[in-house]
Amino acid sequence: MADRSLRALGLDGAPAELPLTYPGRPVEEPALLTGGELLPLRPAPGPPGEWRVVTGMERDGDEPGLDRFLDRMRAARVGSRHPVLAVGSNASPAQLHHKLARGGPGATVPMVPVEVHGIGVGCSAHIGRHGYVAAAPYADPAARRTLVAGWLDDAQLAVVDATEIHYRRVRVPGADFPMALPSGHRLGAAHLYVSRHGVLADPAGGGPRAGGGDQGRLLSALLAASRALRELLGPEPQDWVTRARADEAVRTEGRAVFRREGWVLPAGLPPAAESQVTGTVSSSLCS
Repeated sequence: MADRSLRALGLDGAPAELPLTYPGRPVEEPALLTGGELLPLRPAPGPPGEWRVVTGMERDGDEPGLDRFLDRMRAARVGSRHPVLAVGSNASPAQLHHKLARGGPGATVPMVPVEVHGIGVGCSAHIGRHGYVAAAPYADPAARRTLVAGWLDDAQLAVVDATEIHYRRVRVPGADFPMALPSGHRLGAAHLYVSRHGVLADPAGGGPRAGGGDQGRLLSALLAASRALRELLGPEPQDWVTRARADEAVRTEGRAVFRREGWVLPAGLPPAAESQVTGTVSSSLCS
C-alpha cells in the first residue's frame, strides 16, 4: 500500500506548532486517523461502524469493517464514541494527532466530512494560547457547509475538552441542524465547541466575520483595522503570533481590545443547542 502517513499525504504540521498555518488542512474524504496515518474509509449505507477500512493489505472488496478493525486495535467501537463537529483545527488530522498523542489516549479517530445545515463558521473573539484567532461556530439558518466530524472515545473527548478552555462543548440536535454523512446516513446529534467569548463582527456587513480561512490574512486585516492592536501585537502577523504565544497578559488585552472596538457578537445558537453537556452522552448522538 502507498505511504499513508500524514507527512506523505501533505497533511502534517499542526497549527499548534505552526500558528500561521491555522486551521491546518482538513480531511477531505472519510478516513481513519491512526498511528500518524490516514486510512481511507469506504462508506456503506449504514452508520460508520459498518463502513470498510481500506488498509491495502486485503483483496479488493474484502476490507474489514470499521468496528472489527477497531476491535483488532483494542480501540472503542464507533457506537460508543462521540461525534464532534470541527469548525477549526480539529478538522486537521495533524492537529488532532498532536492533541491526542500528547494527551495520552492515542490518536485512533474516524474522521468524516459531514454536510451540516444551520451552522456558520466565524472567528472567536479571543486570542488562543498558540497565538492565532481560532474559528468559532454561530447560528446561520441559510448555511449549508461541510464540516469534519471526529468520533472520539471518552478518554479522547476529555483530552480535547482540556484543550478547548475558551469554548463550551454543546450538543446540537440533528432535528434542528440536519447532518448527513457521505453515505446519506443522518446523525441524530453531535457535539460542537462554542466560543465563550462570542464571535468577531464583519466590519463590512455587521454580521459575523468569516472564519476558518487564511490566518495571516485575518491577522493583517485585524491589525489594519485597529491602532490599539497594532501597538499591542503589530506590525505584522508573525509579530502577532510571537507576542501572543509568549504572554497571557497580551492575549487577555487583545481580547479586551476586540470588545472596546465593538467587534464582538453573540454566537446566536438557540438555547437547546447551547445547554452545557455533562455526564454520559446519549446514544442518539451516534444514531
